[in-house]
Amino acid sequence: MTARTTPGPRERLLDAARQLTYTQGMGVGIDAILKSANVARRSLYEHFGGKDGLITEVLRRTAVVDVAAYRTTMDAAGDHPRARLLAVFDRLGEVADTPAFRGCRYLAADLALADPDHPGHAVTREYREDVHQILEHELVRLEHPRPGHAADQLQLLIDGLLVVAATRPGSGPAAAARELAERVVDEGRRAPA
Repeated sequence: MTARTTPGPRERLLDAARQLTYTQGMGVGIDAILKSANVARRSLYEHFGGKDGLITEVLRRTAVVDVAAYRTTMDAAGDHPRARLLAVFDRLGEVADTPAFRGCRYLAADLALADPDHPGHAVTREYREDVHQILEHELVRLEHPRPGHAADQLQLLIDGLLVVAATRPGSGPAAAARELAERVVDEGRRAPA
């Protein structure tokens, strides 16, 4: 029988901050995070240098998971680039329909972190660049005539879907976003030879 180890203060802080900043927003108080993590304030400063460092690390860790989720979703859709791209919208629609959905963590962070030099902004930019590269890669495989531009359009649809789903629950933006995504993806198929 393997003994379960209790997470240390660093992991408990990360778990608490990940959960609370998503459910209550980036402005959640540090005291609430400390209480949820059951750690002393000293641990926050020892491991992260303060709340900014903690928030940045939460964003970094969730970005890795979320980028992997895009890849997993696409891989589950098979090998055809069109199916892989549209699967993203189907999956985001499923996620947005869950009761726990509170919108896009990265959009929320960019809006809440007023200091333009906050290190969290670099993480959100890198996350968006990673998603853009994933989308553009599939559009290149599809031989889309403007893969970079089309990836920009798909990313705009993703952001819009997530914002509308968070601000107008039950409005079902995924179907509309998917329909528009089909038009973007299929643009190359309608181009004259």
